[in-house]
Amino acid sequence: MVNGKKMYYSISEVCSMTSLEPHVLRYWESEFPQLHPKKNRAGNRAYREKDIEIIRYIKFLLYDEKFTIPGARKKITDMKDGEWEQLSLNLSQPAAKKPVSIEELRQELSDVLDLIKT
Repeated sequence: MVNGKKMYYSISEVCSMTSLEPHVLRYWESEFPQLHPKKNRAGNRAYREKDIEIIRYIKFLLYDEKFTIPGARKKITDMKDGEWEQLSLNLSQPAAKKPVSIEELRQELSDVLDLIKT
């Protein structure tokens, strides 16, 4: 372990971390040359932090940004080293909260006022 983090993660651990199924990760390995986890003597995949960052970015491009696989592959291929560093910082931050509508805000304030009055 380095700084409390493991050096390598199993496919099941990565699935838990990313909410993806193992077959998805194996398929992405065949589609994205940047994603190539090492394999141990038994042939099991051993993912590094860098592999997990790539997986999270692929997931973001495909699921959130609605890229096609060829589009996501091109986007990743065109990235420079500095962009990878910035990306890892962005992906490690919690996702932004959904904006609240005026109606929801009014209702919440009304509820707070009701609590104060009682």
